[in-house]
Amino acid sequence: MKVVLISTYEMGRQPFGLASPAAWLRERGHQVTCLDLSRDPLNEWAVREAGLIAFYAPMHTATRLILQLLEPLRRMNSKAHFCAYGLYATLTAESFAAHDVKSLFGGEFEQALVHLAERLSATTALRQVEPLDSNVSLARLRFQTPDRDDLPPLRSYAHLVLPDGEHRVAGYTEASRGCKHLCRHCPIVPVYNGVFRIVDRDVVLADIRQQVASGAQHLTFGDPDFFNGVGHAIPLVEELHREFPQLTYDATIKVEHLLKHADLMPTLRATGCLFIVSAVESLDDATQQKLRKNHTRADFFHVVEECKRAGITLQPTFVPFTPWTTFAQYRDLLEQLHRLELIEAVAPIQLAIRLLIPPASKLFELDEIRKLVGPFDPQALVYPWTHANPEIDALAEEVQNIVAASERLKRSRAATFQRIWHAASLAAGNSVEEPALPLRASRATVPYLNEPWYC
Repeated sequence: MKVVLISTYEMGRQPFGLASPAAWLRERGHQVTCLDLSRDPLNEWAVREAGLIAFYAPMHTATRLILQLLEPLRRMNSKAHFCAYGLYATLTAESFAAHDVKSLFGGEFEQALVHLAERLSATTALRQVEPLDSNVSLARLRFQTPDRDDLPPLRSYAHLVLPDGEHRVAGYTEASRGCKHLCRHCPIVPVYNGVFRIVDRDVVLADIRQQVASGAQHLTFGDPDFFNGVGHAIPLVEELHREFPQLTYDATIKVEHLLKHADLMPTLRATGCLFIVSAVESLDDATQQKLRKNHTRADFFHVVEECKRAGITLQPTFVPFTPWTTFAQYRDLLEQLHRLELIEAVAPIQLAIRLLIPPASKLFELDEIRKLVGPFDPQALVYPWTHANPEIDALAEEVQNIVAASERLKRSRAATFQRIWHAASLAAGNSVEEPALPLRASRATVPYLNEPWYC
């Protein structure tokens, strides 16, 4: 069967969500074309010839882009069976069903895609195949080495930028899926519900080897939390460093795990870890409890010091605009980032993010959220909410505009931060006391990936 796998956006990375199922499908004899529309134009010939067109929906932005594509692609090929897979496939099942997407797979999707392709191969009436229900599989799969052969080259994607201005080609892989934790705002939780799955070490290393052979000099471990399985992660990076001593990497690790395993930070640094992304979300302890993050403001401050001691850059991410945000809290966030010397380590978009409430969100466990939200918006794919203080919403919009302008004009992070500080001070009715920022070159002073979006 001719299968087209489509990715619309995967945060500036070569799409693992295409490469992994492509390996499974090709092994079973299917003809697979991978289309990454964030980098390449649409291959209309492949779309018109396909019996199965499957869209990778790992996140909110990607899913909104997919929904815009469905009708144009349906006009190109009215006979193909449309499928969506990934976290948001099952979370937004109603939106996909409204566009006649027949099959939806969440969780571990590779085997489900293979079964679907085999069912379709047995019939000529592709669209008449009995549609599968929205299906979340948490089965323990024996993963295969991703097949990246027909994806755009790694140099087309996000690069690692070093303080001296050097750019390095960056790869991406996953050593585990799912997550042990139950943070209320996280889209992983409604799908995995505290379950996580390990990818065999030999598969991870084989994937890294092929990316190094293709020019990768740095690697992102895209696990929701690299220390969910610390006994898997540490031997993996130790073996990786023995084989590729010049290769650097980054990983995402929760604050609570960084505290618990602070003794392992020197090992991370010694094996090539340049920076750690950690979803801090808020510096307000009451908000953290509502989000069920399992760490406190003081914990975050402690982790900042531990990372400095180990020589690893901490790149915290935030959801600064929530129904509980106050002007004082937002100003405090900016003040603490200044005090902790983290301005350069925080992508400006992280100071503009507004809480998303998607379908099946665990935020609905909170009575106040159920009372706050409006009807589901099928275009935005969220339950909309407004802040009790409209001036907070106005500030959020202004900060988003500042960040967008800074991206367009290529302002430095420090210059963008200063504009956000100014806007927050004016919005709160405070005197504008500009932070005493040291004069810096236009480039950042910490290593980072030049793709700042995370949702």
